[in-house]
Amino acid sequence: MAEDRSTIFAYYYFDFQDTAKRDLRGLLSSLLMQLSECSVGCWDVLNQLYTTCRDGSEQPSEAALAGCLKDMLVLAGHVPLYIIIDALDECPITTGTPSPRRSVLDFLKDLVSQKYPNLRICITSRPEQDIQVTLNPLTSPSCRLSLHEESGQIEDIYNYIRFFVYSDEAMRGWSAEHQDLVINTLSERASGM
Repeated sequence: MAEDRSTIFAYYYFDFQDTAKRDLRGLLSSLLMQLSECSVGCWDVLNQLYTTCRDGSEQPSEAALAGCLKDMLVLAGHVPLYIIIDALDECPITTGTPSPRRSVLDFLKDLVSQKYPNLRICITSRPEQDIQVTLNPLTSPSCRLSLHEESGQIEDIYNYIRFFVYSDEAMRGWSAEHQDLVINTLSERASGM
């Protein structure tokens, strides 16, 4: 679908190890670049922002980046557009006001409230309270999926830990009792991760 341009996809991964991939600016910049590659109209919107910022000699504000994205979403018209945001929980909560995560959550709340008919958003995250409090009211329960509560996820974690313990050269020398203790403790405390 992406190749024949009948559907547009944009993907973003929050990465706690990369400071450029932990905030709203990183998210917006990435989405804008991906969408501008999908359509001449979107490219024109981005180019207009570039011109407004004195041909790139000034950094656009987050509000300008968000406005640019919204313009692109309008231009996309009726083409289904999927934005996939992975590992939102890796966007940090800091002492700054607002924190990077709060800025992203507020932006997502605003984006969903615009009700773009062609926009679908998929967000993955650990079930952090602030994320759930903000995002749960934006979707119906039937549209939410919690892998942390799925038996298959719990079983996969158990099997992975078990495989690792039994295949690790150092751990193979441990008593069966110690191996079972490690497997069971890590599996119980994994909380779906």
